[in-house]
Amino acid sequence: MKVLCYSSFTFSYLNRARVLFQTLRRFHPEWELVALMTDRPPHGFFFNIAEEPFDRVVWAEDLGIAEFPAWLFKHDVVEVSTAVKGPFLHQACGSGADAVVYLDPDTALFESLEPLERLLEDHDILLTPHLIDPNHDADAIRDNDLSASRTGIFNLGFVAIRTTGEGACFASWWNDRLLDWCYDDMDNGLFVDQRWCDHVPALFDKVRVIRDPGYNVASWNLSTRTVSVEKDGRVTVNGAPLRFWHFTKLGPLGDTMTKKYAGQNFPVYEIWAWYKRQVTAATEPAIPERWWAYGTYADGEPITRAHRVLYRQRGDLQAAFPDPFAAGEDTYRQWLEREGL
Repeated sequence: MKVLCYSSFTFSYLNRARVLFQTLRRFHPEWELVALMTDRPPHGFFFNIAEEPFDRVVWAEDLGIAEFPAWLFKHDVVEVSTAVKGPFLHQACGSGADAVVYLDPDTALFESLEPLERLLEDHDILLTPHLIDPNHDADAIRDNDLSASRTGIFNLGFVAIRTTGEGACFASWWNDRLLDWCYDDMDNGLFVDQRWCDHVPALFDKVRVIRDPGYNVASWNLSTRTVSVEKDGRVTVNGAPLRFWHFTKLGPLGDTMTKKYAGQNFPVYEIWAWYKRQVTAATEPAIPERWWAYGTYADGEPITRAHRVLYRQRGDLQAAFPDPFAAGEDTYRQWLEREGL
């Protein structure tokens, strides 16, 4: 089976993505590895793709998205990094690959994902839920069950499809939804790409929900997963091999939630310590922290979320200012200043 695996990120997440692709290289040297980037390199950083652990880069601006500057401006960095996942997946169905796997840049493999390839022989769409076992503690229900109810039953840090049949139908549908409706807007039932996939088991056939505890281990499911290190050094989760870990919220918040639910399960802390060392080693000093080329207007002034939301809500502004990033005379930026916004 010819497999294409991709991740979507910006340069501020290049260090995490490097760790992901290094682990993918270790277990799957035969897969094609693609970096999907909605960004531009910061000044002073030389991006040599030949030295990176992925095979190639696809820039979001080359996906053929109509009126790309205007479309991009409507999203913040998280929204757009998830929104481009749909168009890429849809186009990858015509790439010659038999299967496409998506993994978030802050994931890392600990074992081969070959079992997924076997599953894709009989299923067209694979998803991992945030939770596969019920919580009983009130805190865990508040933190994890209710969070999944708000943000989506399935964690879209992973998805895998066959590029034909129901997999291709899903990719086309997800492309359409994410082009127009990939926003962090919980009041209107949206949480970027995730909430859409609550519908997948109802809309498509040949869907497999992976309930193996070794997949997509993260702070939100540690309340029901015990991590162990076997005598041979292999890491297991509830007795199953650890396949990949999702190191979400690297920093104080991730540390707090991990400590809260790992408790005395010490291998969890060893895994996190390993990951932090890998990310540090992969970090480029020339990339400013929280860098995103599309976070400012052309003159360097930061773009506020309110300015993005207003622009996406007003068709008249989109028609009047097809390049909202521009600065100077007769621009969206000047209009905002004139209106006192």
